[in-house]
Amino acid sequence: MTTSSSDYLIESLKSEQGLPINTGSQKVHPKRMAGRFRTLKWWTASLWLIFFLGPYLRWNEQQAILLDIPARQFRFFNLAIFPQDVWILTFVLLFFVMLLILLTAVAGRVFCGFFCFQTVWTDLYMWIEERLEGPPRRRQQLDQAPWNAEKLLRKTVKHALWLMIAALTGVSFAAWFTDAHHLWQAYFSLQAHPAAWMVLAMFTAGTYLFAGFMREQVCFWLCPYARIQGVMYGENTALPVYDAQRGEPRQKLGAVKNQTNRGACVDCDLCVAVCPTGIDIRDGQQIGCITCGLCIDACDHVMGKLDQPKGLVSYKSLNSMRTGQGKPFYKTPLAMTAGLSLVALLLIIISSISHISEFSISVYHHRQPEFIKLSDGAIRNRYQLKIQNKTDRAVGYQLSIIGPSEIKNQGRVHFMLEPGEAISRTVLLDALDIAHLAEINAISFRLLNDKGAEKMFQTVFIGPPEKTGGVWDD
Repeated sequence: MTTSSSDYLIESLKSEQGLPINTGSQKVHPKRMAGRFRTLKWWTASLWLIFFLGPYLRWNEQQAILLDIPARQFRFFNLAIFPQDVWILTFVLLFFVMLLILLTAVAGRVFCGFFCFQTVWTDLYMWIEERLEGPPRRRQQLDQAPWNAEKLLRKTVKHALWLMIAALTGVSFAAWFTDAHHLWQAYFSLQAHPAAWMVLAMFTAGTYLFAGFMREQVCFWLCPYARIQGVMYGENTALPVYDAQRGEPRQKLGAVKNQTNRGACVDCDLCVAVCPTGIDIRDGQQIGCITCGLCIDACDHVMGKLDQPKGLVSYKSLNSMRTGQGKPFYKTPLAMTAGLSLVALLLIIISSISHISEFSISVYHHRQPEFIKLSDGAIRNRYQLKIQNKTDRAVGYQLSIIGPSEIKNQGRVHFMLEPGEAISRTVLLDALDIAHLAEINAISFRLLNDKGAEKMFQTVFIGPPEKTGGVWDD
């Protein structure tokens, strides 16, 4: 009896606890096949070249992108983000979170299958393993074979290459936080900062362990995203699914050659052989499926050899399996909410970045005491002025006060700040003629740089309590 596609998928999801559980007792040796999804994986994996090459991009004779934590600044080409601007990074992170939610709602765990660093590094490690040890069957035989000179040589070269990639990963990560060229010199001269050595050790060990040995077990048991992605799925989420109505009952090709009542699936298990996590897509959606689509490539290859229509395994949503026509993903509530959130966050990020200035000024009015009376009868207020140069060059600044004519600036008015330098200065303002001075007077600190750009900071000048004629009597 043939079940419908939707009933088959639902029953598979319900009975997942009865499926074999991959606990790592047997090493998965996936077969590598050409196909459109394999090509797509290579293109998406190539995006990680930015991780390795980005730190060496120069801009104005400096590292173009530098996350300089000791100097408390993140530099992106001409843009410098300081601690007071770090809130912008919050919206950037929120943007990528919402993008991840949208991708999951539309096409499942495509991030895991195509972009995740664990998937990409593991795929690279297995590619090296295949080049040195051969296809899956030969790799299994080599693992089970007794140690000899050939096995020792192949294993040594493989692990040496794995360690080199792991170490390069650690150096590349550290290079985003310090000058990349100086970092290499510091490593080779054994004079690197202890933090740099710690990053190198942690990333080398972690990459070597996770990508070389744990592999799919990270996706099964360590990755939290594998646990929460299910709640983001909907009836219109496109996932790799097996068309059971067309494929069942499955039998070996030779056994059913003369039968007419048979499914399209010839039970070749090639979809299982190419799966990087070792699951069988014909058993329905499982926690191990990272929606990489390699099973689709494998099945389409077999269907092409048999002159059968492709698509026995394909990306489909539950609605499209039920009705033959799914609802467009952009009309689903989750996708629309995530999409609108992405647009709003992008506008906030663009607006925030466009309003980042080349310098900043802040003024704190000392309240203890609010003012003091000088021996000549003048009233003095004290302010703490903070100025920061956010550029990569030395800049001169001039400070002036805008307010009642009775208030005069008695502090330093000219500043020269080095690249990224921040200073704090005490500024004293005196009111010489208090007869016409109010109790609270609005004033502004005006800061002008040598390019003519200005910033204003509004505050107040506190005078004596108002008396008859505005004269303060002790």
